[in-house]
Amino acid sequence: MEDQSAQWPIGRLLAAASRAVEREWDERLRAIGLQHAALIALDIALRTGPTGADVIARTARVQPQTMSRTLERLERDGMIERSPHPEDGRRRLVTVTDHGRRMWETARHIEREVLPDDPELRARLSAIVAGVQRSAPHEVLAPDM
Repeated sequence: MEDQSAQWPIGRLLAAASRAVEREWDERLRAIGLQHAALIALDIALRTGPTGADVIARTARVQPQTMSRTLERLERDGMIERSPHPEDGRRRLVTVTDHGRRMWETARHIEREVLPDDPELRARLSAIVAGVQRSAPHEVLAPDM
């Protein structure tokens, strides 16, 4: 059977490409014991430094309860530590451990293998995401955690 994907509508092609990449990436992440949602949380925590779960949830565009479950798994697996916030005893700071950083680095390597960076593709996809955010800012764009 001949591949007809070059004739598909762009939305269908984009969705199929996204699913194919995500399936491959998720499989490879599972093989090292990491879920995609956990990788997103690790990435945000590394970029922001020690911060609260609420900041990580807001940045990932998910509900705090959803992020809390992801962070519980990461803490259980030794990838993050949560400690009391120095200014607010009701809050906790999330810090990535050395193990979490190594897992993040391994996952980043896997990502580059699955989908090497392409500046033109990155620019086009960023423009699509920005356009969707402007037209529907209430939509959750991060995967379900």
